[in-house]
Amino acid sequence: MRLILALLVVFLACASGPAVAQDRRPSHCIALAQDLPDGIFVHRAAYRDPLPDNSVRLRYVAHATFLIRTPGGLNLATDYTGFLGTGDLVPDVVTMNRAHDTHWTPVPDPRIPHVLPGWNPEGGPVNHHLDLGEVLVRSVSTDIRSWSGGVADGRDGNAIFVFEVAGLCIGHLGHLHHEPTPEQYAALGRLDVVMAPVDGGMTLDLPTMIRVLQRLRASVVVPMHWFGTGTLDRFLAGMSQDFRIERTGASETVLSLRSLPPRPTVLVLSPAFLRDDD
Repeated sequence: MRLILALLVVFLACASGPAVAQDRRPSHCIALAQDLPDGIFVHRAAYRDPLPDNSVRLRYVAHATFLIRTPGGLNLATDYTGFLGTGDLVPDVVTMNRAHDTHWTPVPDPRIPHVLPGWNPEGGPVNHHLDLGEVLVRSVSTDIRSWSGGVADGRDGNAIFVFEVAGLCIGHLGHLHHEPTPEQYAALGRLDVVMAPVDGGMTLDLPTMIRVLQRLRASVVVPMHWFGTGTLDRFLAGMSQDFRIERTGASETVLSLRSLPPRPTVLVLSPAFLRDDD
């Protein structure tokens, strides 16, 4: 009888697990990375197209602004300046950083449900943890240097935003001015995709940025905040020893855990504003 009861308990425990609905596929941001199968990037022509399950569309809009679209149709814009193009799209979430006015707007569209500034108006770090079921948006604060070289008024002024969606961990480094501390690296966790500023001067110098990306060891690095092909090419040359370089000529890509490349890759996207005919 005891054996029968024990087996019944095990059966009920196993049966109850899958019955619990999960709106967001669990990510591994703060867990050990697992080996991933070989795959390829999938490119789509329109940012409004439906997405396969457990995949994310990443569109490079301009400068440091990206549009992230989830399978459920949520749209998230990074470093939002108030303009995404002529396409009639109101994001569900926007993130902003205040280093320069090319990374934020004081008058975001009032129709946007969630506006997340990368700074705390009252001082100190900002700790965003926005859970929309399908996607979790969280932040890790870093400092902004002043023109004199210090951080006096810029402490905790930048935020690295992390988007956990479809099992992926996607990080946007914002206007990063210093290498993250060990505590900040730990808070970021294991990132699959990183959007990194590669101008080499306004943000981090290139050797330091490359060192940061080597440590993060994301499967996909998407360069942003570059001023002309010369700036971009210098960054790619510095990354080419440890990362594969892929120039697609496209402005967007669809990514999933299955499509992540087996070797860390720099994926160059071409910025393009949203258009009505997209």
